[in-house]
Amino acid sequence: MDDLKIDRILFFTAAFLVFLVCLPMGLEPERAGEIVSQAYNWVASNLGFLYQWFAVGSIVFLLWLGLGRFGHIRLGEEDEKPEYSDFSWAGMLFCAGTGASLLVWAGVEWAFYYDAPPYGIAARSTEAIEWGSAYGLFHWGIIAWCFYALPTVAIAYPFYVKKIPYLRASTALHSLLGPDSGHSGLGRVVDLACMIALLGGAGSSLSMIAPTIAATVASLLGMETSYVLELSVILLCITLFSLSVYRGLDKGIRRLSDLNIYLAMAFLGYVLLVGPTLFILKMSTDSIGFMLSNFARMTSWTDPVEQSGFVESWTIFYWAWWVAFAPPIGVFVTRISRGRTIRQVIFSMILFGSLGCTLFYSILGSYSLSLELDGVMSVTGSLAEEGMFVTVVNVLGTLPYHQLVLAVFALVSVISVATTYDSASYTLASTATRSLHEGDDPARWHRLFWAGVLGTLPIFMVFVGGLEVIRSGVLLASLPLLVVGVAMAFALVKSLRQH
Repeated sequence: MDDLKIDRILFFTAAFLVFLVCLPMGLEPERAGEIVSQAYNWVASNLGFLYQWFAVGSIVFLLWLGLGRFGHIRLGEEDEKPEYSDFSWAGMLFCAGTGASLLVWAGVEWAFYYDAPPYGIAARSTEAIEWGSAYGLFHWGIIAWCFYALPTVAIAYPFYVKKIPYLRASTALHSLLGPDSGHSGLGRVVDLACMIALLGGAGSSLSMIAPTIAATVASLLGMETSYVLELSVILLCITLFSLSVYRGLDKGIRRLSDLNIYLAMAFLGYVLLVGPTLFILKMSTDSIGFMLSNFARMTSWTDPVEQSGFVESWTIFYWAWWVAFAPPIGVFVTRISRGRTIRQVIFSMILFGSLGCTLFYSILGSYSLSLELDGVMSVTGSLAEEGMFVTVVNVLGTLPYHQLVLAVFALVSVISVATTYDSASYTLASTATRSLHEGDDPARWHRLFWAGVLGTLPIFMVFVGGLEVIRSGVLLASLPLLVVGVAMAFALVKSLRQH
């Protein structure tokens, strides 16, 4: 048990920084929101292109790694079998990487682009529909999962093959910083940056889904949504993912992830069957083809001439979100990937992750688009008048047996939050544990502590309010991790060449 003692420097510094961030948000929410938004605008406008180059670099690096001579290397012993089935493994990594935010964005993201499309396209035109439907698939697709896969293999290789005795982001840098990199000054700075980015990203994510769940509950009960209701939802989610992370990987996180996948698939299947099935299938096919044919353009577009703000508001925001989550997701997926090869991890993460997100966007997004085009409901009007969170509920309210649909949606959302945050709690506890060997888990009290901390930031973010504040927090938290990601790639190549 001595090995599971906390790394006091990381533990107390991260906890203190969370307190330092929450204090001004609680005392002066308007001023805090303004400062954070101003910082976002400067960073997105002047440094946003770095995220786009990082996206291109990640794709090229992972293709070289997965298809090259190192792809066959097994994470563990040569004859070791995977610890988890493909279904449970894919479910855990998908739930950890997406969470309930996918449920919010999938149905309405196209509507933002329909009224304010990219490339100078006329608003509310056929072209605007095509680009709007494709951009959601793009933002939640291949690049997002490349961002996750890079730190996963960079951390997993030294942990399982080189037997580095701790599971944290700095594990990936052992070939640059030495075998004791996690306890070095620079290693701790890297781990601290990853912890703060995870706290900021996770806090932003829960700040987004809590109002949606609250709006769903308010609709079911026939009452008005409020900050008190949103706070109650956050506390419920904290309780659930605390119980899950307390029970551990096998009894808690894996079972909850499996349940979530089954419920989500049933929910999507229902929407597909009772909605305009043919339109959904045709629109999905068109959107996937449109996105793939314009992938290079969407990846490299910086909008230097018109400077409409589309790239900064959307693509850079999403890339920052994935980068903020990437090293912590890498830590968690490393823990569940023993027995798989580097090639399997890379291409399975990209395939399972992209296909899962494509299913949500294709079905929910196409269904809500049909409501707009057929005049059943003005999704864009609801978005402008009532906001994104209520609009999601309004869209689901058009389905047959909508009360039951909303109840299932609320349940899936809460479980999705829990599956994301129990893995995040596990990752934070793992990072702040002094030493962790294969098969070991951080102490239960330690996992529970970070579960509580993860719930603190969204409480204040919801209080400050606004999608802009949420975007800003994610971008600022992720910026240092661009450098960490590049260092991880260099360290992995150096270590592999010594294999």
